[in-house]
Amino acid sequence: MLEDKPKCIECGKEIEAEDDVFVKMRYPKRKGLTEIKAYLSNEGKFICESCFNKDSNLKR
Repeated sequence: MLEDKPKCIECGKEIEAEDDVFVKMRYPKRKGLTEIKAYLSNEGKFICESCFNKDSNLKR
């Protein structure tokens, strides 16, 4: 079980279950990842949908 809930790197919002998120990370070298939540928390940076959409709209 994850100890700390992930947070958006832009606004700091806590990511809840069933939230739509975007994850910035390097493509893994390893095969057969089974603990995807743990891997994402350790290797990824989460961006909530609101911040992602806000940033996307600014770039257009």
